[in-house]
Amino acid sequence: MGFRTVFIKDGEKLSLRLDNLSVRKNNEDYLIPLVDIETVILEGNQTVITSKILSAFSKYHIALVICDDKYLPTGMYLGKGQYYRSAKRAMWQAKWKEIDKQLVWKEIVYQKILNQIQVLQNVDIELNSERSQILIDYLENIMIGDSTNREGHAAKVYFNSLFGNGFSRRDTSFVNFCLDYGYAIIRAQMARSVSALGLIPELGVFHKNEYNAYNLADDLMEPFRPIVDYLIITNILKKPEEHLTYDIRLEIIDFLNHEIKINNKKFFIMQAIHDYVQSFIKAMENEDYSLLLDIQVNNIQSR
Repeated sequence: MGFRTVFIKDGEKLSLRLDNLSVRKNNEDYLIPLVDIETVILEGNQTVITSKILSAFSKYHIALVICDDKYLPTGMYLGKGQYYRSAKRAMWQAKWKEIDKQLVWKEIVYQKILNQIQVLQNVDIELNSERSQILIDYLENIMIGDSTNREGHAAKVYFNSLFGNGFSRRDTSFVNFCLDYGYAIIRAQMARSVSALGLIPELGVFHKNEYNAYNLADDLMEPFRPIVDYLIITNILKKPEEHLTYDIRLEIIDFLNHEIKINNKKFFIMQAIHDYVQSFIKAMENEDYSLLLDIQVNNIQSR
């Protein structure tokens, strides 16, 4: 498994040289071993990508993320069928029972709301104590399948607490640009791990949009969203910038290299994402949803 996220801005050509990614830029060639790479993030409109390097990305389970003119990730390339028992795992996934999907979704929502509570408790904002209690009440009343939509109610209280009552995730604002960028990076990492472990990313446990190729990744990334929020609030929004600059984008990407403590062991967040997917598979195989890794904002290690 790779450990590098490679960010390429205005590269001229990406190609394969032996077992290395070759990046051509400003008449210089840069070589990066494929075995070291987890994700490649590509900006710019003129980059040429060879079919051989795309094939190599598939072989090494490397996700390629393409950004638009506003620097937001808008497309993703993932390899298919590289897991050694992919057909067996896909057939197993297609037979998941509805009750099992609802039970695991309840646990995922629980982890997400718990992390939202921890964000509010760690960020010094007026009225957070009162609003944290509202979220605690939601946490204690999650139904199977979150049939009463505690997730949605919690999100409204949570974001209004962080950014004010007039804030909407649909706004065109610097805050939302940062959140969207961070969420897209997490989504790419999650989709990469889902595919690398032989799961079908289109088949989710809660998200079921027929136009969404990454429903399962969208399910499993939910507990990680508040981690993105916390890092952006405590790092990015304290800076004077009001635009998604090159340096800001690099810093958001770098949060994958933060460490998080799980079961008294330290993991990089990118590794925690992969291990979370593995724990999800074990939980579904054993019908024991306590096997999901405990991902908590409070366990992020300061840098």
